[in-house]
Amino acid sequence: MIEGLIGRKLGMIQMFDKDGSLRGVTVIEAGPCLITQIRTQDRDGYEAVQLGFGATKRRNKPMRGHLKQQGNLRFLREFKVEESSSHAIGERVGAEIFEEGDRVDVTGVSKGRGFAGVVKRHHFAGGPKTHGQSDRHRAPGSIGSGNTPGRVFKGMRMGGHMGDEKVTVQGLEVLQSDPVRGLLLVAGSVPGAKNGLLRIRYASQTLKTARTRTPKTLEEIQAEATAADEAAPVGTDEAAAESDETAAEAPVAEAPADDATADDKPAESANDAPTAADEAGEGKADAGDTPDADAAPTTDGEQKDKS
Repeated sequence: MIEGLIGRKLGMIQMFDKDGSLRGVTVIEAGPCLITQIRTQDRDGYEAVQLGFGATKRRNKPMRGHLKQQGNLRFLREFKVEESSSHAIGERVGAEIFEEGDRVDVTGVSKGRGFAGVVKRHHFAGGPKTHGQSDRHRAPGSIGSGNTPGRVFKGMRMGGHMGDEKVTVQGLEVLQSDPVRGLLLVAGSVPGAKNGLLRIRYASQTLKTARTRTPKTLEEIQAEATAADEAAPVGTDEAAAESDETAAEAPVAEAPADDATADDKPAESANDAPTAADEAGEGKADAGDTPDADAAPTTDGEQKDKS
């Protein structure tokens, strides 16, 4: 079992965990790495393997001879193993060695901040801002005594080059491992800028458990993913699409045309039938509109007098 991998920092995102909490996550391109050299106890005095990661355009002749047919790998790092005889040169190692819930230690080179003073570099409080101290706000103050010891101790915290140094963050939780895409999602932040080289190793609390398990190969993981996709039930989107197609194929009732015959028209319902009161009202309206048969006809003279 190899204790770690070489990776590259891709950036940070946010994601919800199983408890529904929003967490900051670092996305790491973990591998794939190739074994370029094997260290043995008899020859080298320790058990380890050398991994290669990344690609470069140019390599000098000694390095090309060392890598042989494995290509122009850019970075080479060693990782401890229990039995180096179980590995071979040219073997591929990727994110499949890590599982969800593992704890890892990530090592990288922190961002360079250039020359920084003691306030930014060592978080000094600065000098007093009153009583005539007009230029001592960010000054370091006294750095030593007079006669005894009469010198400045080594390691005194002072201004200087900040950042651009090797930093290790321990005990980060692996939230997701995607060997197919070669990605590793780790909770929290890791040192370095984007595209910075990282060294990912098992933490002490996970190393004992990792030694007892046999990681699956990439081919086995891809086969399981393919089988799971084939056995998965039809999703809700596909079911909704099928229901829409069924509804579109169903016949739609057409409204009767205006010139349809009486037999083709639908029968009137009980609510549409005229009531007795309606018939009586219609009869009275007809009687008022028609002239009275018993009334005598008027002459032209009577009509003129009325006008």
